[in-house]
Amino acid sequence: MSDSTVPGRGAAADAPSRNADGVELPPYRLAGLVAPAVDRAFAAGMLAGRDGCAELSSRYGGPAATGFLVDLRTRLATPGGTVSGPAFAAVTRYRDPVACQRALDKQVAYGMLQRLPDGGCCATDRGLAFLAELWQLHATVTAELWAGHDDRVGRLVTTLGRVLAYALLLAESDEPGAFAAMAPPHEPEGSPAGVVLLNRLGTLRYHRTDAHAAAWTAAGHTATSVTRLPPGPERLAIEQETDRRAADPYAVLTAEERLAMLADLAALPG
Repeated sequence: MSDSTVPGRGAAADAPSRNADGVELPPYRLAGLVAPAVDRAFAAGMLAGRDGCAELSSRYGGPAATGFLVDLRTRLATPGGTVSGPAFAAVTRYRDPVACQRALDKQVAYGMLQRLPDGGCCATDRGLAFLAELWQLHATVTAELWAGHDDRVGRLVTTLGRVLAYALLLAESDEPGAFAAMAPPHEPEGSPAGVVLLNRLGTLRYHRTDAHAAAWTAAGHTATSVTRLPPGPERLAIEQETDRRAADPYAVLTAEERLAMLADLAALPG
């Protein structure tokens, strides 16, 4: 499917960008503003579960046994879920590939992951048991972290659901990347809103990661060289291009909804 046949492709430029009060917030501008807000909320949720995750992980062999299960949980917890070799490379594009393969080998040796012929992986029964416990842990810690913000969490779950669904529709025409590998997030029936929000936030971050990779690739950089790029016009240009490439999914929201999303993310504790 080409870009021209995807409904809404390029709509970010034409989507209504002002709310009823005349506040302007076009999708490309929202993409730049929402990224740090998403990062903050996601990091807060993961940090809240750090101690419990360490204890849980220790029962399965420690970080050497469980690291990629945590990272890839929204895909590997899905029944029959797999992460292909190219998808694994996209998700880990900012890490040392040799070190990642060695870490993956260790987790296979611990019986948590199984290698696939293309270099990817899937969870073993033991890995799935770990993920089921991790889901319960994240449900508990997010309920505590965001207690008293039920309405806000509910609005964000709904809004992010629409954004992710639209991003997936648009991604059908794109090269496979980290977002396509990790979306949609696994959401078992009856999942509490807090854990759904945490995983939708994490999945949305991969969408921007792909946009950033496309931006620095177009600028002639590699994953290594772009991380060494000092502040200045070239880095700013890459960030602005990232915002442009990450903007399209937000066209599904009205200007009021974009502002409400930012306000709700800013108001979440953590």
